[in-house]
This record gives sequence, structure tokens and C-alpha cells, in this order.
Amino acid sequence: MKSIFTLILLVSLSSVTFAEVSILEKDALVSLNKATNGDQWSIKWDFNAPVTSWYGVKIENDKVVAIDLSDNNLSGQLPNEISNLIYLKSLVLFHNKISGSIPIIIENLHSLENLNLSFNKLSGNLPNELCNVTSLKSIELFMNNFDGTIPSNINKLNKLEVLSLYNNQFSGTIPNSLYELTSIKVLHLNSNKLSGVLSPEIAKLTQIEVLSLFENNLVGQVPFEMEKLNSLRELNISYNGFNGLVSNKLAKKDDLNMTMVNRTGVAYTLKVAVDKNTAIVSEE
Repeated sequence: MKSIFTLILLVSLSSVTFAEVSILEKDALVSLNKATNGDQWSIKWDFNAPVTSWYGVKIENDKVVAIDLSDNNLSGQLPNEISNLIYLKSLVLFHNKISGSIPIIIENLHSLENLNLSFNKLSGNLPNELCNVTSLKSIELFMNNFDGTIPSNINKLNKLEVLSLYNNQFSGTIPNSLYELTSIKVLHLNSNKLSGVLSPEIAKLTQIEVLSLFENNLVGQVPFEMEKLNSLRELNISYNGFNGLVSNKLAKKDDLNMTMVNRTGVAYTLKVAVDKNTAIVSEE
């Protein structure tokens, strides 16, 4: 009887020791490897070794919860199979050579909190389906070739704290739905082709600490309502076409001192007075 108990105990311990992720998740990782030319990665995966030993893969309770393959020479495109990593909380593929678009099927990653695909060669529109991943707290897609407009349903991401889309080709106006992201702390939309006016609704972003709209085609009055953003510590809205009055308080926060560019490419500054109601525009 004692030997039987010992055998059962050993089998139980063995199953714990050699526990692996599901076949579905493992196959998804293999698909990611093959689709991004894994044989060319800087640090490669050994498919004969346990998944727990694969570089950049974090396992918790036999589930893949994080992938970080930053600066690892990934190329090719993201496969649809990545959506089978349903427990994934963080996907970081920063500074690689990944091309193509973000798979629409990414909306199946219901646990994803952190998405960083920055500094790649991704292109196309930002899929509306990404906004169905309501668990997201951080989206970093800067330094790519994305174009099109910012999704109008972005307000669904009500837990979002960081949105970094700079150095892409996004165009169109900033959707009013973006101003409903009341949890946002960092918003980088600079160096795109955004146009239209900056809505007074921006005052809803009460938690925002960093706001960069530098180098776009935004026009019109700089909203006085921005003065209500008491958490704001870093601001850059220069190299747009803003005009009209601007407060001294707001101007002091702009890294480039409210330097704008008119339609003919001539730079000018918003001349600032202590009293915002007497500020005037001066074009040199």
C-alpha cells in the first residue's frame, strides 16, 4: 500500500514539474516564430526544449501571459494564430522589422493590457476591432507606417492610460470619442497628418500628464479649456496652424514656445500676454 501511495505521489509531482502550456497556445507561438522568420531571430527558440525556456515568453499557471521579443530581428507579418494566446496580458515586439497590418482577429485577446509594436514597418489602418480589447491600458504603435483615421470607437478603451501613435501617417480629425478616455495619462499623436480643430472637450482628459500634438495640421483656437488640465506637466502643440489667443500659463508648458507654421510654411509664434484675453498672434 505504501509503495502504491509513493507511486501516485511521484506521478503527481511529475505532472506538476513537467506541466506545459496547451497545445493551442504552443502552436500559436510556433506560428508566430515561423511567420516572423524565427530562423533569423537574434535569440532563437529551441522547439525541443520546454516552452518555459523560450526566450521572451512568460508563463504563469501553464498559460502564456507575456511575450517580449524586443530588438530580436523579427520580420514578416503577425499571424492570425496569435489570437489563440487568450491569456496574454502583454505583447511587446518593439524595434523589429515586422510589416503588414495588425490582424483584425487581435480582438480575441480579451486579457491584453499592454501592446507595444513600435518601431517596426507596420502599415494600414488601425483596426476598429482593436478597440474591442477593453482590457488595454497601454497602446504603443509609434514609428510605423500606419495611416487612415483614429478609430471612432476608441472610447471603448476606458482603461487606457497610454496611447502613443507618433511618427505615423494618421490623418483626419481627432475623433470626439477620444476625449472620453478619461483614464488617459500619456497621449502622443505628434508627427502625423491630423487636421481640424482641437475640441474644448479635451478638458475631459483630467488625468492627462503628457500631451504631444506637435507637427500636425491642426488649426483654430487653442482651447482655453486646456487650462483645466491640472495634471498636465508636459505639452507640445507647436508646428501646427493654431491661432488666436493663448494663455501665459499654457504657453510656458509648450516645449517649443507655441511655434506654429502657416499655410505657406512660414513659422510664427503665438505672442503671449499675461492676460489671455489680450494675447495676439504675430506672424513674422
